[in-house]
Amino acid sequence: MHENRGMSDLNHAEHDRLQGMASDHLWMHFTRQSMQHEGRLPIITGAKGHHLTDSRGRTIFDGLSGLFTTNAGHGRKRLAEAAKKQIEQLDFFPIWSFSHPAAIELADRLADLAPGDLNRVFFASGGGEANETAFKLAKQFWKLQGKPMKTKVISRFSSYHGTPQGALSITGLQAMKAPFEPLLPSFRVPNTNFYRADEQTGAPADDREAFGIWAANRIEEMILMEGPDTVAAVFLEPVQNAGGCLTPPAGYFQRVREICDKHDVLLVADEVICGFGRIGNWFASLTYEFQPDMITCAKALTSGYIPLSATIISDRIYEPFSKGTVTFPHGYTFAGHPVAAAVALENLNIFEEEDLNGNVRRNSDAFRAELDKLRALPIVGDVRGDGYFFAIELVADQATKLRLTAPQREKLLRGYLPDAMLDAGLYARADDRQDAVITLAPPLTIGPREFVELRQMLETVLTDAPNHIE
Repeated sequence: MHENRGMSDLNHAEHDRLQGMASDHLWMHFTRQSMQHEGRLPIITGAKGHHLTDSRGRTIFDGLSGLFTTNAGHGRKRLAEAAKKQIEQLDFFPIWSFSHPAAIELADRLADLAPGDLNRVFFASGGGEANETAFKLAKQFWKLQGKPMKTKVISRFSSYHGTPQGALSITGLQAMKAPFEPLLPSFRVPNTNFYRADEQTGAPADDREAFGIWAANRIEEMILMEGPDTVAAVFLEPVQNAGGCLTPPAGYFQRVREICDKHDVLLVADEVICGFGRIGNWFASLTYEFQPDMITCAKALTSGYIPLSATIISDRIYEPFSKGTVTFPHGYTFAGHPVAAAVALENLNIFEEEDLNGNVRRNSDAFRAELDKLRALPIVGDVRGDGYFFAIELVADQATKLRLTAPQREKLLRGYLPDAMLDAGLYARADDRQDAVITLAPPLTIGPREFVELRQMLETVLTDAPNHIE
């Protein structure tokens, strides 16, 4: 099913031509550029449903929804038609002192879907811009409240919130930040990796719920250490991606909300990945039953068919901007783009008509159960996640949870796994931002039959993996 289908010489020539041009001119994101100079760049040429086609003629299971993005699946003609219709009516106009119907209708729709009093929507183009917006808005909000020193932000170790200067400051991955320092002041607290709880001094390693309360209390500890009058906001992903699908223990977010209220600190839910069905609801804040002051979202808002993001803001934060001459001096040319907004509206229609959120809720346990079978492989240390968002942590020793060494990670994650997974017919993410993991986030349209297929492909690849790290 996944073998090379015997491309013609012309197709081989086209593949080589594209490889050459990429090597000469294309600067890849988050990628070692040497990879494409070696002729190893995978080139995706088409997609339909939950499958991709590459320039070598292979059919590949999209186990990552592009990049946690194509939640409704690839090749939706309805979304192409929505874009075409909008282009023909109004191709572009900014929302700087003007507006247009698509942005207005989408803002109204998002306000209805968001929890509580999150009724104001500020559009941007990508997740990093949404987090940048939330950071700047939090700082200006506190100035308008007469608290100009509340400028610091707290996030978790290994967290990722984007690449703009402010969003990068919030990010908890030091290696990603180091080339661009000095950045803005922000502070890190423990994440919710219960598998590694025994490595945290004083953390309960035998009680998941107690561990969650312990981790939440470290946020209060940091607020008090820095001084509540200096802390503007706490940024948290409901399920943290970096480190491998770190889920919140029961009670964790309720305790965080309590702490933020006590010390007058804003709580921002970064739902760039978790929003729009990934965890089984419009927003994971609803799944985990907590009320943020802002939600940032992007990616699956349009199922990736066109760039769009949003920061959804509480009435409390909006109130001082709603009167007089106060302005939030921030924005982007393409924010609320009419074509993107029209595609987002149709994407949300698809979610509702096909009950994609419900599909995730009904099938998540079966997905987990299928992936849990991989624990039989010696290299698999943990399987964790929620909804349609799971990670498999890879270890040198299953019994002791011994981490792979840096040379082993290099051989496995950047040497063996990328090509091996593609050869097996799978696109997924092998990464070591904190620990060595393979992350899965397939389109929300799949079900039990595809779970078996995913597990079988991973089983084949991971059975042979130990032979490639010695």
